[in-house]
Amino acid sequence: MNYISTRDTSKKECVSSAMAIKQGIAADGGLFVPTELPTIDEAFVRELAKCEYHERAAKILSLFLTDYTYDELLKVCGEAYNENSFVGGAAPISKVGENYFLELWHGPTCAFKDLALQLLPRLLSLSLDKTGEKGDALILVATSGDTGKAALEGYCDVDRVKIMVFYPNDGVSNMQKKQMATQKGENVSVVAINGNFDDAQSGVKKIFVDKETIEKLSENGYFLSSANSINWGRLAPQIVYYFSAYCDLINEGELEYGDILNVTVPTGNFGNILAGYIAKKMGLPIGTLVCATNKNNILADFFESGKYDKRRPFYTTVSPSMDILISSNLERLLWFTEGSEFTKAKMSEFSENNCYETEKGIFPDFVGGTCSEENTFAKIKEVFEKYGYTVDPHTAVAAYVADEYKKTDSGKMLIVSTASPYKFPYAVAEALGVSECADDFEMLDKVSDYTKTEIPEPLKKLKNATVRFGKTVEPSKMKDEVVIFGDR
Repeated sequence: MNYISTRDTSKKECVSSAMAIKQGIAADGGLFVPTELPTIDEAFVRELAKCEYHERAAKILSLFLTDYTYDELLKVCGEAYNENSFVGGAAPISKVGENYFLELWHGPTCAFKDLALQLLPRLLSLSLDKTGEKGDALILVATSGDTGKAALEGYCDVDRVKIMVFYPNDGVSNMQKKQMATQKGENVSVVAINGNFDDAQSGVKKIFVDKETIEKLSENGYFLSSANSINWGRLAPQIVYYFSAYCDLINEGELEYGDILNVTVPTGNFGNILAGYIAKKMGLPIGTLVCATNKNNILADFFESGKYDKRRPFYTTVSPSMDILISSNLERLLWFTEGSEFTKAKMSEFSENNCYETEKGIFPDFVGGTCSEENTFAKIKEVFEKYGYTVDPHTAVAAYVADEYKKTDSGKMLIVSTASPYKFPYAVAEALGVSECADDFEMLDKVSDYTKTEIPEPLKKLKNATVRFGKTVEPSKMKDEVVIFGDR
């Protein structure tokens, strides 16, 4: 299977999956997509249902990463999804009332990004040999909170790799900030910016196509790559857990093969829900993909009107990983739906006007929904009081939007739970009526006592961790920081 850029109208510049993973982003600024999607049938899913998670991952990824051998994939998946890294399983499901919650936060950083970022470094390392690359990789990451720590953890002290993370100084939770600022490793760097996530993401994208920066890094033996979901190697592993969830529900007697399963995903950069869309296009019996947004409801508006318009207020919310107005992976959906000429034109239009329009109704697989701050707090409280189940603010947004959607569709619903509630203890405490305190770790203890749940060990250990990174720069200085880091 080969890969092309979403903006390549010639359709002649194909690369292998290893090259797509190594580069991260196409030379023309587009995103790599497979030239075709593999299809699956009932026999494939039933066989998958007999497998453990790492085996499911290897089987599905082997359909996309065809220049990796199955044995290579099985080995790296086994290393990535081991019991020590994912205590209790990589992607377990909890039935809460009539909904199924897919818990993707049992990894080393307590967020769904671990499912891809424990694997991507291993895929990148293999890609360097497969492509004959002599230089070392310098990974650039823009994060709204969870991706940064997950990428830092995944790439920590990996040979032939450096990683640099940019995050909005006032746009992540205290717990997320401390996770990044205390990261160990000789090959890592973390820098805050005075701006929002979109500023960080736009800055990283500009660096990827900045010839002067690329030349300076090359002189020092580095090439640029990405760990954001703009990298196909980040997105592909996310397809796996939709298949895994369907298999687990079959095994538990909750589904018969062919039963339609609707899915609600708390959405910011659009990678997570796009992975579900790809699983559906491959033949998995997924019904409606419900795109749940917070007060920054640009995606919900898009699926309602067909207009993507960044010219609107930006809000800082209690679900910061969704505080995004430029959803990079939406570009891939445009390509899957309408092709490269359409996508290139819309991306050019967006670059000039911060806005573009599509024909209303051309995305029938999706609906959008919005949850206010007030309803986010209320849903955290409601789910706990009704079912004794604790959710973080992002999952609460999804739960609210899912329940609203179910007023018109009584089908079975999978809600993607993207982070541990302990990553956002103040928001959870406020929702549950737990008294606040000045110290983050006392707050963790209070939430634990109130909910009768265990604090994840990776967050417990942060209390005595040494802060290593505290630098803040203007977005215009991001390029300078990358050059300095590449010169060390």
